[in-house]
Amino acid sequence: MTSGPARNLPVWRSLLYVPANVPKFTAGAADRGADGIILDLEDAVAPAQKAAAREALPQAVAEVGRRGASVLVRVNRPWRMMVRDLEAAVIPGVAALALPKIESAEHVQAIAEIVEELEIERGLPQGSVQFVAMIETASGFFRTEAIARAHHRVVAITIGAEDLALSVGMLPEAEGLFYPKQQSVFAARAAGILPLGFIGTVAEYKDTERFRATIRRSRRLGFQGAACIHPLQVAILNEEFAPSDAEIATAERMMAAYDAAMLAGRGAVEFEGKMIDIPVVERARGVLARAAAIRAHAAG
Repeated sequence: MTSGPARNLPVWRSLLYVPANVPKFTAGAADRGADGIILDLEDAVAPAQKAAAREALPQAVAEVGRRGASVLVRVNRPWRMMVRDLEAAVIPGVAALALPKIESAEHVQAIAEIVEELEIERGLPQGSVQFVAMIETASGFFRTEAIARAHHRVVAITIGAEDLALSVGMLPEAEGLFYPKQQSVFAARAAGILPLGFIGTVAEYKDTERFRATIRRSRRLGFQGAACIHPLQVAILNEEFAPSDAEIATAERMMAAYDAAMLAGRGAVEFEGKMIDIPVVERARGVLARAAAIRAHAAG
C-alpha cells in the first residue's frame, strides 16, 4: 500500500452521472440535489465526441459544481485515451476521478503518478484529486482488496455491475451480483474507504419503489452511497443512505443511557428493556457520526 496523508472521506450518498458534452444536462445537474456530479467522458459519450467532451470540461465543471456538489470526472479505460482525459480533467474544481476497469493496485498507482505530475505542473494542492476505483472485470475483482488499499487517493470503490456481468458471462441481476458487491463492502471497510453501490443494476430506474427497496437493502448490507443515471433516483439515494429521524433519536437515547451507566460504574447497560453491548453502542455512535457528517456537508 502506498503511504500518504490521512484520507478525508467525502459524503457521497448520491452521485449523478451526466454526459460532459451535453449542455442541457450539465446546465441543470446542480439543481438535482446530488452530493456529487460525475461528468462522464466514457460510456455516455460517443467516440466521435470524446475530444469535444474534454474541451467542454472547464465550463461543465463550473456549471455542475455551482451549488456545492462534488465534481467528479469518469475517464476512459484505454491508456492512450485515459492520458488525454487526465490532461483535461485534473483542473481546479474537480474533486475526484472515477476510474473504470481498474485491474490492479499497480494500475491505480500508475494513474496516481500521472495525476501527481499534473497537480504539480498546474499548481494544484498535491493529493487534492481523489479516486473512485471501479472494478468491472473478473480479473480486477480478484484484486479488490489490493485495489482498495492501493493509494491514499482512493477514497471509494464500486463494482460496475453491467461490465462485470459481461466479463463473467452472467446477467446483471441481484442474485449473481450479491457475492462480488458484498465483497467490495468488506474490502472497502478493511481499507477505511467508502463502499459505493447497491445490489442491483444502475440501468433499472423507472420503478422508483423497487429502486428504493434495493437501496434500503443495500444500506443494511453496508453500502454508504451509490451512483445513478437519472435525477429521479437522487432523492431516494439521499434519503435511504442517511439515518432517519427515528434512527437518530434512538441512537441519542441509547448513547445517553450508555454514558449514564458508565458514569455510575455499571458494567451492564439496559436500554429500553434490552441489554446492550459495545457493538450495539458503537453502531449507535456511527449513526450519530454519519448524521453529523451529512449535516456538515449540507451546510457547506
